[in-house]
Amino acid sequence: MYMNTLRKRSFQIYADHIRPYKGRVFLSWIFLLFAQIIGLVPPLLYKRFVNILSSGTSMDTDISMLVRIILLVVVVYIVMNICYRIAEYVVVHYVARIMADLNQTCFAYLHRHSHQFFSNNFAGALVKKVNRFVNSFRVLFDSFYWDLHGVVVRIIVATCVLAFLNIWLGVILFVWSILFIFVAFLFIKKKLVWDVQKADQDSVVTGVLADTIANETNVKFFVGSSREYARFETETRTQQYLQERSWMVNYWLNVAQGVLLLLVEFCMMYYAVQLWRQGLLTIGDFVLIQSYMFAIIAHVWDVSHIMRRLYEGFADAEEMAEIFETPHEIVDVKRATTLVVPRGEIVFDDVSFQYHATRTIIEQFNLTILPGQRVALVGHSGAGKSTIVKLLLRSHDVTAGKLMIDNQKISHVTLESLWQHVSYVPQDPILFHRTLMENIRYGKPDATDEEVMEAARLAHAHEFIESFPEKYDTYVGERGVKLSGGERQRVAIARAILKNSPILILDEATSSLDSESERLIQDALQNLMKKKTVIVVAHRLSTVMSMDRILVIEEGKIVEDGSHKQLLRKKNGFYKKLWNIQAGTFIM
Repeated sequence: MYMNTLRKRSFQIYADHIRPYKGRVFLSWIFLLFAQIIGLVPPLLYKRFVNILSSGTSMDTDISMLVRIILLVVVVYIVMNICYRIAEYVVVHYVARIMADLNQTCFAYLHRHSHQFFSNNFAGALVKKVNRFVNSFRVLFDSFYWDLHGVVVRIIVATCVLAFLNIWLGVILFVWSILFIFVAFLFIKKKLVWDVQKADQDSVVTGVLADTIANETNVKFFVGSSREYARFETETRTQQYLQERSWMVNYWLNVAQGVLLLLVEFCMMYYAVQLWRQGLLTIGDFVLIQSYMFAIIAHVWDVSHIMRRLYEGFADAEEMAEIFETPHEIVDVKRATTLVVPRGEIVFDDVSFQYHATRTIIEQFNLTILPGQRVALVGHSGAGKSTIVKLLLRSHDVTAGKLMIDNQKISHVTLESLWQHVSYVPQDPILFHRTLMENIRYGKPDATDEEVMEAARLAHAHEFIESFPEKYDTYVGERGVKLSGGERQRVAIARAILKNSPILILDEATSSLDSESERLIQDALQNLMKKKTVIVVAHRLSTVMSMDRILVIEEGKIVEDGSHKQLLRKKNGFYKKLWNIQAGTFIM
């Protein structure tokens, strides 16, 4: 039942994308239909040709008639090919456009999913599902449009022509065709079970491979090659087993089809001979019957291959259809308004948040951050600091309570307007595999080159960028792997400087910097923070000494609140203990 739902969903998506091109689809179908019908005319002409040769009439009359038949056959083939080429020309253009539209639809739908969705799915597996979904449209379209349609037309036309010669010839051919297709359907339906499992396993294998490639440094330096190989071998062995099961079903299908072909050839020829002995068929009729038999057998034999492609296409499409059936977790409410941030006040009002309704991270959390205030969140790992940031960014929605910016509930404003007013520098920034200029300009797409360079100077990134041979046109590699951690961090800070949003979030933004880089960047951050509401998540207390407020978070609650000096005056305070532990490493 679930598979049927996914199949219907796939059909619905494909149909929605075909609809804008329905005029072109109909035009190409008319030419295709005419070409397939006219392609069955030559056997009728050959029948006449053979009958003339075997008639024993005047040689001059025969030659004249034979030449006319040959010329007519040539004309038929020319017209047929012209119709096929016109149909193909039209199809090439609209199928390419539909595939591009499908790619864009998948892209848009995926990127509306929440951060949690991408945390739970391999990037490589998602990419492969999109590619399979788009490619399956081409496979399904070709199978239905070019192949299955041709089989149906040929069976109908050939059955009607043979039935005109003798009703039982038409009945035998038609019944056999239905039986052949039914047997193919039974086998292919069984094969689909294995194909679906194999498609799922293909995604697992791809995901494991992509994960190990992305973590190649960990694999090497933690001596994990043998463990990862064993894991990958287990998954590929499962993939191998599923592939073998699928192919064995196909093997027995070929055996059954071979038996059915022998059966229909014997029945048709035996019955035709009986009719010939009774004087009801001519030699030309035998040529006609055999020509249609060869044409039908060749195309009906292809039905199994067509159905296999159809089911494989459906199996591939259903993977992505399942994602389309997965609703977006974080969406704009109806009539969501555009966030306006004239001041930058942030209020957490009795906010609670749970993961999967089982693990409470934050409960009845209250916090007011005044406009232009710089607030640091410190505490042990897992205390809830990053969760507070994710709630503000709406990577998650609050379970209870209200989260407001300038008296506007962020759940009632559009996500795009929320993100436009927030600059975010994560702990481990990931860059696009593009140039440094493009990565920094991502914060402000219409920025000039001079503005990009100025932002890089403020983030102390300009110096190392200028050291590259290609300078700002240097490609950073996938995820920015060609840069050091500190360099990536400074590029991310430059991007945030360029964006210049009224609210700034720094999530361990200087954690990847060495002491010298951190010293250089502190001045840039001080300039960046001016006239902004700032939230800084930090473990290194040296980065938060100048904050207006420092909040110590423990188990999702604020246990201490004050400036650096105020918190140090608390004798047994949590912040003071952390300070004493880290004091020896600070740059004063």
